[in-house]
Amino acid sequence: MSKKAKVTVIGSSSMDLVVTSSKRPGAGETVLGESFKTVPGGKGANQAVAAARLGAEVTMIGRVGDDHYGKIILDNFKQNGVIVDYVEPVTDMESGTAHIILAEGDNSIVFVKAANDEVTPAYVEQTVEVIKNSDIVLIQQEIPEETVEHVAALCSELGVPLMLNPAPARPVSDELIEKAAYITPNEHEAKIIFDGASVHDSLRKYPNKLLVTEGKNGVRFYDGAEEILVPSYAVEAVDTTGAGDTFNAAFAVALAEGKSLQDSIKFANRAASLSVMKFGAQGGMPTRDEVEANL
Repeated sequence: MSKKAKVTVIGSSSMDLVVTSSKRPGAGETVLGESFKTVPGGKGANQAVAAARLGAEVTMIGRVGDDHYGKIILDNFKQNGVIVDYVEPVTDMESGTAHIILAEGDNSIVFVKAANDEVTPAYVEQTVEVIKNSDIVLIQQEIPEETVEHVAALCSELGVPLMLNPAPARPVSDELIEKAAYITPNEHEAKIIFDGASVHDSLRKYPNKLLVTEGKNGVRFYDGAEEILVPSYAVEAVDTTGAGDTFNAAFAVALAEGKSLQDSIKFANRAASLSVMKFGAQGGMPTRDEVEANL
């Protein structure tokens, strides 16, 4: 490792309520589940934990509820070495929750933002010093849209690279795309963000900035001369929840350490492939040693 990367994650924290079933219920249908677990999650929290396990110095900027789940989420951050000076409980509000069905080899998720809606531009303004001293800032879209826009403007002004993981997908402004250093949608998200444009056209419009993740196929980007697919690693998937979060965190850590774009993607692909081999969004997230042993 060339240096300890300083990664700041601005985003959501939640408790994941996970049901495993052999069949996904249709509208109006009841099916029998096989198991139920509660585990800490949220895209922001997942990415913070993944980056910390990969050896970065990680500061999380977010909100939790002043409730039982909030205490568990904060304890989990601390156990994983994430700095939580800027994860303040919101009085009289519940923590965010994600309701996840694991069935037929994939997941379906309903996310309730709750306290995550209090990650406001004004709240982020209190953390400018942390952002200024970051090697990279990582943000997602489970927090208010105006906060994402505000952070992009702030990072642009401070000269700190911003990685936007645009999930859950919603249309984003040209200005936001312009200010982000990297954007990492999956194929479905890319179509929403770029208003139905083909992935190939979108990639050409944003060389070395837009990276489209294609699950087990790998990650596609345009280097200014040609389209490149960096292949993933073939593994037996147990639980795909959190694989995208692991990829984003690992990609951010590798870039912050000064790795090339392609080497950073390769590192992130390996981390993501290892993450799906165990249960839980955070449960399968690998350590630095595990990733390097398998590269």
